[in-house]
Amino acid sequence: MTVEMRRRGRPKAFNGPQSQNTIQALDRALDVLEALATPEGMTLSKLADHLGQSTATMHRVLATLERRDFVEISPDRQVWHIGPEAYRLGSAFLRRSNVVERSRPVMRDLMLETGETSNLGIERDGNVLFISQVETHESIRAFFPPGTLSPLHASGIGKALLSTYDEDRLSVLFKKRELERFTENTMRSFDQLRKELQRTRERGYAFDDEERTRGMRCVASPILNVHGEAVAGISVSGPKIRIRDSDVHEFGERVRRAASMVSRRIGAQ
Repeated sequence: MTVEMRRRGRPKAFNGPQSQNTIQALDRALDVLEALATPEGMTLSKLADHLGQSTATMHRVLATLERRDFVEISPDRQVWHIGPEAYRLGSAFLRRSNVVERSRPVMRDLMLETGETSNLGIERDGNVLFISQVETHESIRAFFPPGTLSPLHASGIGKALLSTYDEDRLSVLFKKRELERFTENTMRSFDQLRKELQRTRERGYAFDDEERTRGMRCVASPILNVHGEAVAGISVSGPKIRIRDSDVHEFGERVRRAASMVSRRIGAQ
């Protein structure tokens, strides 16, 4: 059963015999946290419907989580949101790797040099998980808050990471996966993506030309660890009116140098 199916329907742990290695109440609470992990949050009734549970059951779970500050409610709208304790524990994931800490000064410099938002992302279950961002001061800007997921094939950082994978790994990753199309510029096939990845290797940076969002562009490069493995990607993103065709190569070189700097800081040769 896919993650999407589980989120839309009745959680797997709520049906049938329970595994001896799982705790049903904990599984239910984690499903609630996953469901609330959106900027909009959810009302009690919407959450109950979303997870296929009664409002009484969901209220007990929410009350327990609220007591520990894992969720909080907006009194005026009666909408539940992720709480500060969930954020604090989630931040431990970022602290586990020094790539975030080592990247921040470089990302700030990159934003100042280009005038565009700088992002840091890692691969997570076939997607890019954005884990850090330094926003531009421009009113019109790209916005990928930490925690946002984006498909690898339609992302600058995603294509930068994919360009470091060997053919076997790419084949396994895309063997049973359709390339979801978002705009007329989205990669349509694995063969087209493969050719784009070769161009990325030759340039040293990936280019997302309105492939995820119309009017937005992104230039990205992979960050390597001491073993030469891609552990993250760094990028600058902004509107096409500011990242013009004549700017792409300059931006790409700046991003490539930034990625190399962070790579050296975490031990790469």
